Amino acid sequence: MKIRIHDTRVICQNKTGVHNYFAWPSVARLQDGRLAMVASGFRLGHICPFGKGIICYSDNEGGTWSNPAVIIDTPLDDRDCGICTFKDGGVVVTSFNNTFDFQRKQLNVTENAYITEYKSAYIGFADNKCKQSDYLGSVFTISRDSGRSFDGLYRIPVSSPHGPCLLPNGDMLYVGRVFGSDSSKFCGPALQSYILRPDGTYYKTGEIKDITGDLFLCEPNAVVLDNETVIVHIRVQGKNTFTVYQSESEDYGKTFTRPHPVLSENGGAPAHLMQHSDGTLISVYGCRCYPYGIKAMLSHDRGRTWQTDYTLYEDTVSSDLGYPCSVELKNKRILTVFYAHLKKDMPAVIMQTIWSYEQ
Repeated sequence: MKIRIHDTRVICQNKTGVHNYFAWPSVARLQDGRLAMVASGFRLGHICPFGKGIICYSDNEGGTWSNPAVIIDTPLDDRDCGICTFKDGGVVVTSFNNTFDFQRKQLNVTENAYITEYKSAYIGFADNKCKQSDYLGSVFTISRDSGRSFDGLYRIPVSSPHGPCLLPNGDMLYVGRVFGSDSSKFCGPALQSYILRPDGTYYKTGEIKDITGDLFLCEPNAVVLDNETVIVHIRVQGKNTFTVYQSESEDYGKTFTRPHPVLSENGGAPAHLMQHSDGTLISVYGCRCYPYGIKAMLSHDRGRTWQTDYTLYEDTVSSDLGYPCSVELKNKRILTVFYAHLKKDMPAVIMQTIWSYEQ
């Protein structure tokens, strides 16, 4: 396959003030034809109590984007944002957050004394004024008007950067890592799958069992094919491992195969899956080994084999990048969003690249 890059640019940033770090985006096509990009933004940095879930819109296939609007803003650190559309103008946007104690423990990682004092003051104020248990965990909000407005904040036991995927019956399949009930730490013996209904209710359907050894499984992403087939790409990491494993289900997420690697030991992660209208499976992922960047792998046989390591974006500035997510454009090209640093002394921004492939 040959990869052609048509456009790469910044699509979301804040050039004024200190709340200028944006990361962990997702993108989807809304029912009215617009594109929507969601992310965590208006942060001071990678670990920050001021994180908010934001959304931007494009009505010209990624040519231009609206300014970010806040749709999730708990007193906690609102991080990765995923998006999934469903029937009758429905849109689900997902996120998760960390505890106040976790935020306090991270205060000493910044070298800027002013920022540390600023964070500390906010954490102390918020901890005294709100009940943490009302917000902690994996959360989502729902729109009933194609993403024009969002109402309410709900919780679900699992979390994944890009959220759930749509099933043929109108429900959503959410494969994620389980949160603890009283802390921000992931727990449970395995990744789990849930059915999320359009009314916000959910129930567990299955799990992906952990593999043996010291490898940790997290941040899965699922795509639904025909004949009840689901392909899941999973971030797997250990002492010398940072890569993607794959698991399959033939019953819409009730049972899964044992995860197996599809990239080299340090090939990169996490990944996002989509199926192109021509049937090709596309998985995009971040590479945090030098030179850093965004890569893609393609499968023409429903995920049985993959052509890997096609470079979409290369960056020599920082390994703090990635979490790409893709959507097909009307002209059949692919738009992939991700986050990266343009310079070492600049905060993270949301970027897009538009690309295509051919034999």
